[in-house]
Amino acid sequence: MRSSIPLLLASLLLGCTPAQPPRWAEGGAGLALGSAHWAREGADDVELRPDGRVLVDGDLVFVIDRVGRVTDDEYEPFAILLPDGQLVGTDRTSLGRLGVTNASPPGALEAWLAVMPNGQVVYFDEDGQRSSGGAWRGCSGPVLRSCTLVTQLLAVQHYRAPRVGVGVGVGVGIGVGF
Repeated sequence: MRSSIPLLLASLLLGCTPAQPPRWAEGGAGLALGSAHWAREGADDVELRPDGRVLVDGDLVFVIDRVGRVTDDEYEPFAILLPDGQLVGTDRTSLGRLGVTNASPPGALEAWLAVMPNGQVVYFDEDGQRSSGGAWRGCSGPVLRSCTLVTQLLAVQHYRAPRVGVGVGVGVGIGVGF
């Protein structure tokens, strides 16, 4: 009986860890890696290194490989870019879709960002308005899709980040004043 307690605890802990993204062992979409730098407007710079490490302001945030796998800063599975352009996280969480130069957010078909062939990053809001997100250097040719992947991963991270500060809601309702 006593020897089964550690086994039970280990299985409970393993049961709580998120499942790897699909196709993790065989990999997903092919990617070219290279040295690239993204000077973001209003945010820390991003560096893509030839070994797939991605640094923000010098700190490792994730690693991508040549078969579309993404690990976090502790080298744990985080996401995979599938050959059809779906970006899937652990527990099959959708992280959007990716083309060569554009990407859409989770649950949407329309692009919310693009990395132009000249490296310029453009964000699109729901009304189609454009805003600049800085520019990549070193993302020409086949490395362009890798830069788009990095841009998407950071956009999804920002999108999912908890909002802090004061929020103001606008709506229709009945208020009772005192």
